[in-house]
Amino acid sequence: MQIRQTYKDVDPELLYDEIRDFTLKQGTVIDKAKLETYCLPSDTSTFISRGTLTFKIESKSGKGEKECLRAHIVGSAKGETKVMLDIDEELFSREKINALQNDLNFIFGSYEVKRR
Repeated sequence: MQIRQTYKDVDPELLYDEIRDFTLKQGTVIDKAKLETYCLPSDTSTFISRGTLTFKIESKSGKGEKECLRAHIVGSAKGETKVMLDIDEELFSREKINALQNDLNFIFGSYEVKRR
């Protein structure tokens, strides 16, 4: 399953931190976490951030942890920030997905860009 959201005037680093914390709350562990910041060649005072988070959870067979969610975040605090969540529904249940979406909507819902 894939979830895509676009937010306006949301600091990508804040979104990165909130996704990390809300996903950990669902019983996952961080596998990889990387956040990079770039400046635009045409405007060195404007920055774009790129973050990737991967989370693991205990497999249902009990044979170790497997990747259940991967988050990609790209954007700028002065414009749009996009997030894409790739979710393995067999490992990360619908209940956990709904809880994560509800938390994100509560904090960032008013900043979401509604596409027509």
